[in-house]
Amino acid sequence: MKTNPFSILTAVIAVSLLTAISCRNSTVSPDTPPNATGELRVSAPFANQTTQFAFDLARQITAEEGQDKNIFVSPLSLHIALGMILNGANGATAAEIQKTLKLGAQTLAEANQTYQNLMENLPVVDPKVTLTLANSMWYRNTFSVATSFQDILKQTFKAEISAEDFNDPATVGKINSWASEKTNGRIPKVIDQIQPDNVMFLMNALYFKGDWKTQFKPEQTVDTPFKLANGSQTSVKMMRLNTSLRQAFRPTYSAFELPYGSDKFAMTVLLPAATSSADALLQSFTASDWSQLQNDMANGMLDFGLPKFTLSYEIKLNNALSAMGMPTAFTDNADFSRISEQNNLTLSFVKQNTFVAVDEKGTEAAAVTTGGISTTSMPVPKLCDRPFVFVIHEKTSGTVLFVGKIADPTKTNS
Repeated sequence: MKTNPFSILTAVIAVSLLTAISCRNSTVSPDTPPNATGELRVSAPFANQTTQFAFDLARQITAEEGQDKNIFVSPLSLHIALGMILNGANGATAAEIQKTLKLGAQTLAEANQTYQNLMENLPVVDPKVTLTLANSMWYRNTFSVATSFQDILKQTFKAEISAEDFNDPATVGKINSWASEKTNGRIPKVIDQIQPDNVMFLMNALYFKGDWKTQFKPEQTVDTPFKLANGSQTSVKMMRLNTSLRQAFRPTYSAFELPYGSDKFAMTVLLPAATSSADALLQSFTASDWSQLQNDMANGMLDFGLPKFTLSYEIKLNNALSAMGMPTAFTDNADFSRISEQNNLTLSFVKQNTFVAVDEKGTEAAAVTTGGISTTSMPVPKLCDRPFVFVIHEKTSGTVLFVGKIADPTKTNS
């Protein structure tokens, strides 16, 4: 199996929004990519480096949130959203974003070719799995957006572009309705209001729904103790499955792959050893670890247990992205002059809202990434009965859609 470009957790919806940027210029040139060929093509450099982005993001968020909190993020949604932003950035701002996205070995034109290929071909990889990707740009109708920036969003990212009256309260409803529609209602609201300095929202929506290739039998789901990170216990609905699964074992964790549909997409569960923890695993896990794991996993009979869980999650990503290498974008020194000649824009916020539900039939997940651009101013049963990590990914290209950590399956909100 190839290495994975994005962290993809099962049923997925990712919507990226950007509000006002702080008017500022980059040396990268967004050339128009060629038409897609109908096959999913992700270059090895793109796959390797963006997989590292996925686990770097999970590491930063885990450190921020602490051991007792569930997390669920879509690196894929975030990467596409930041890819759109990168096409509007210039100078040091663009260089930092490109480095944070692990695209240093790529030209922007090469990265854009991959973004376009993902937009066109990832949704049709497996006819037994529902996957949709959508992008949009909403901007204040009194704000001038460069034609070249609009063209690259339309051609490469297939974005819908709308000029709206940001002073009209109904515009908030339009934006939220778009997000809800593209995520099958799982992310019904991404913004509460539009601030006076907000001039643009860039949005990426990703939705995934897949049934397990081999489904769990509901009658075998039983109440089972689950040991929390703080040493206490709770009771969970533990699903059980006795079948052949791809699996691998390491000194500090075990890995189990649960395929969806026609085996193109899968959830890989990483269960830490009893002497370790989910947080410790995420803090040390790398793209090379992931790549080696895919090579080492082999089929074997297993009595496997996975808790049912549903989670709604929201996190602001300014601090994580700054720590990962792009602090300038969030300051008055940001340069987004490729978006508009009004060189006074700043990335005021990036946040993500996500949803995931895992049951005996399969998985549904949603993620909305919102960026605000503003003017400046083993042979024995293996039960996941302690905190664990999971990754939802597309197997032929190695694309990672989501990464999550379940610290307490009984908690449905972050």
